Amino acid sequence: MVYLVGGGPGDPELLTLKAARLLASAEAVVYDNLVSAAVLAHANPEAQRIYVGKKAGNHALPQLDINGLLVSLAREGKTVVRLKGGDPYIFGRGGEEAEALVDAGIPFEVVPGVTAAAGAAAYAGIPLTHRDYAQSCFFVTGHLKDESCNLDWPTLARSGQTLVIYMGLTSLPEISRQLMLHGMPPDTPAACVRKASLPDQQTLTGTIASLPSIVRSENIKPPALLIIGKSVALHEKLAWHEHPQNQDVPYCQKSAT
Repeated sequence: MVYLVGGGPGDPELLTLKAARLLASAEAVVYDNLVSAAVLAHANPEAQRIYVGKKAGNHALPQLDINGLLVSLAREGKTVVRLKGGDPYIFGRGGEEAEALVDAGIPFEVVPGVTAAAGAAAYAGIPLTHRDYAQSCFFVTGHLKDESCNLDWPTLARSGQTLVIYMGLTSLPEISRQLMLHGMPPDTPAACVRKASLPDQQTLTGTIASLPSIVRSENIKPPALLIIGKSVALHEKLAWHEHPQNQDVPYCQKSAT
C-alpha cells in the first residue's frame, strides 16, 4: 500500500491527524526536499527513509525513477508513505505518481495537506481572498515541464484576484515584465515568502515592478512563493507570525496564538 501524503508547508502542527498517524506506522518513507525536519520527525524511527528531493538543477532521482521506487517498495510488501511538502495534488506531481501506481496495480490513498499557498499566505498575513480586494485566486507554476514560463498572461494580469506563483522565483523578472505588459498596474502589491510557516520565515514585499530588484538585492534563493494582488498590502497589518510580540512565544505554541 502506498499513501501519497501532504506534509504541509513546514510547521509540523499543520500536519493532518491522518498524516501523522500514517507516518508513525510507515515501513518506508519516501520524502521530498520541501519536507521540513520537524515534519519528518513524526516518522516511525524504524522506517526506511529515502530522500528523493528536487532542487533547481539538482534532482536526487528523476520522476520516472521515483514512480518505479514506489512500485518496488510496495511489491516488497511494505507500507509506504510518499511524503510531500504542501499537498500531493497541487504542484506536487502526485497525479503522476498515482497514475504509475494504478498502472502497476498498487493500491494507494491520497492524504491532502495544507498547500504552500494557503500556509504562506496565512502565516504572512496575506488573505488570498478578501471582499474588498480579491474575489478569486489563481495558483500557477512559474516553471513548466518544458522549462518555459509561457502562461496565460492576459488572464493572470486581471484585477480583483490574488495570484500565487509556485516555483517562480528564478523567472520573477520575466513574470513581472509579462504581467505589466498585459495590463497589470506596476504598483500592484507583491510579496515573496520563503520558509513559510517556519520560525525563520522571511517575507519581502514591494510591487510587481519593484519585487524583482528587492529579491535580487536580498539574494533570496528558491524555494519561495510569490503572492501578487491588492491583499498583499495587508501584510504589515496582519502578519501575526512575524510580529515582534510573537517572537518570544515557544515555537510549539505559535500556531495557537
